[in-house]
Amino acid sequence: MSELRIGPDQLRDNAPHEAAVVAHGQRSLLATGLALLGTCVALFLTWKTVSSLLIIFAGVLFAALLDAAARATAPVVRLNRIWRLTVVLLLLTAAVGLALVWGAGKLPEQTRILLKVMDTQLDVLQQHLLTYGVDLLGPEWGRDFAQWLVSDQGRFFSHAQRVLGGASSFLAGALVILFLGILFAFDPTSHRESIVVLAKPSCRARTREVMDQMGSVLRLWFVGQLIRVVLMTLCVWAALYLIGLPGPFVLGLQAGFSNFVPYLGPILAAIPIALVAMPLGASLLIWAVAVYTIIQSIEGYVVGPLIQRQAVEIPPAWTLVAIVLLGAMFGVMGIALAMPLVAVGRVAIIRFYVEDYLGDAPPRMVDQRNLEVPHDQA
Repeated sequence: MSELRIGPDQLRDNAPHEAAVVAHGQRSLLATGLALLGTCVALFLTWKTVSSLLIIFAGVLFAALLDAAARATAPVVRLNRIWRLTVVLLLLTAAVGLALVWGAGKLPEQTRILLKVMDTQLDVLQQHLLTYGVDLLGPEWGRDFAQWLVSDQGRFFSHAQRVLGGASSFLAGALVILFLGILFAFDPTSHRESIVVLAKPSCRARTREVMDQMGSVLRLWFVGQLIRVVLMTLCVWAALYLIGLPGPFVLGLQAGFSNFVPYLGPILAAIPIALVAMPLGASLLIWAVAVYTIIQSIEGYVVGPLIQRQAVEIPPAWTLVAIVLLGAMFGVMGIALAMPLVAVGRVAIIRFYVEDYLGDAPPRMVDQRNLEVPHDQA
């Protein structure tokens, strides 16, 4: 029984150890609480500044496009990277200027005619459905703009102010995206390192590797999307021109840009084509819808997967879920940027959580380790 007795000296020896354990537990609890508080504050600030964050991400996308163009011109333009980027910017500026000069004389007139045709067809469709008791456009639908302007000047000025405010916000956002993309593209290393330095020294190499792969995924995704937009625009333009539909270039252009929103975009792009073809007869309507469906099917099931499978492989259901959720939360910007956000988010989850935290390596991601080409500074 004497061995079980604890003397005063032994109690005094154990007291500092117990106090240290209690202090360590309190510090751990305090650190956990601070981490949770910091996470909540970060999420709150992210929610409040999401529009600005999406604009910054769009600037990163534009930088990825410039970087991809500079890499593509390396075998042709024997200059260092800065001069290649300068050449790319000059070529893009010239192309946009020519497009604006060419489109200023043709696109407004074509667009006005198409809107007038679609406006008339919506009236016809509304009247036809009303005979069956279906009010498609609602009881307040009406486009008597002369009466609207005369009878309610306050409403007119309210809408005018809203339009001007939206136009100025759009222009400011476009300029921010433009300049952010140029700044990121001309000095990507320092901007990347300013984020890498926030990680622990032991994790910086891994963070740098994952960020490089994110940049590679964004480049491949953006270039692939541009190829799809150009191909879709040209094919729909040529097909609608051959069957005699008015405004084929505008219809082809909106069909091409609809590919930025997978699944939903191509379906919505068919509506203007059908409305324009309706007054020209049932046979032309069938031809227009059939031709567009065939072109869109070939692009969606053959061309698109061949172009995008090297950039990002996301199950279709998750893609649609991301578009719906981001569109509901963040509007048009959320819909437009849903796919690249999901692409870089998938890379981060796979690398940091699945591989580093869980210790697993999905087979499809292993082969993508070699996607990133070292950033050339030649």
